[in-house]
Amino acid sequence: MSADTPETTKCPPDRVSRANRVTLLGSLVNAILTGLKLAAGILGNSAAMIADAIHSLSDFATDLVVLITMRITRQPMDADHDYGHGKFETLATMIIGVALLLVGAGIGWSGVKTVHAASHGATVPEPHFIALIAAFVSILSKEALYQWTVLVGREIQSQAVIANAWHHRSDALSSIGTLVGIGGAILLGDRFTILDPIASIVVSFFIIRVALQISYGSMSEMLERSLPPEEKDRLLKLALTVDGVMDPHNLRTRRIGNYIATELHIRVKSELSVIEGHRIASEVERLICTTYGEGTIVSVHVEPEDED
Repeated sequence: MSADTPETTKCPPDRVSRANRVTLLGSLVNAILTGLKLAAGILGNSAAMIADAIHSLSDFATDLVVLITMRITRQPMDADHDYGHGKFETLATMIIGVALLLVGAGIGWSGVKTVHAASHGATVPEPHFIALIAAFVSILSKEALYQWTVLVGREIQSQAVIANAWHHRSDALSSIGTLVGIGGAILLGDRFTILDPIASIVVSFFIIRVALQISYGSMSEMLERSLPPEEKDRLLKLALTVDGVMDPHNLRTRRIGNYIATELHIRVKSELSVIEGHRIASEVERLICTTYGEGTIVSVHVEPEDED
């Protein structure tokens, strides 16, 4: 028995429109910041700012991934996707995590090379004030973008949008490190210009940490990891609230994008008719779908109470 009708697996239009709206604004901000940072990094002789510009460019790329993915996930189930298209959202989250990881590693490696060269006598150019201004603008805009994007992501329960929000936050962190490095290099003089590349190395560790967290979560979903024990316990207790249900067992769960799929066995009194058993199972399915939201897929198998 199943509640996975085409209506329950559709992605609500409001959810998609809100995700698209916040992502489109983010892509516009990222495009502007990429150009601003790149110009400031070149004109201001700042390796950290150029690395920051590359980071903003990767943000722009992941914005496109989210926009494309949300368009796909709104499609209902079809002949090739019996469980809908929710996994595309998980795939997008993984792509964002990997992109963040590569960006963080690239920024760190660039900083290490610059520091290594400086330790062998190479001159690190002193950054100019324009790079400092660009870093400050980036911090304010990206932190505001993070706050709005993560709020929308949580409200519409989209892991891809939340991951993209963290991409904005990582850019803000990157710019904070850049601001400290550039500011220190400017204020303390030529002897401390190495602070600029050192700042980029420190920032890369923050970016890599967030990237690993995002990638681990999406990888777990791709590998069909079950819901947490507390959620499984909640599902069993929900089933028991339906009159006539006994001994819910053989519970299997997984996440498909922003919704869940679950299979459950229940026992009912042996003397009940097939129609009554079906009614009880349907009530369990309805309750779980109501609790976990539109798109939830539920399958309930009925067994007589005296069956082994």
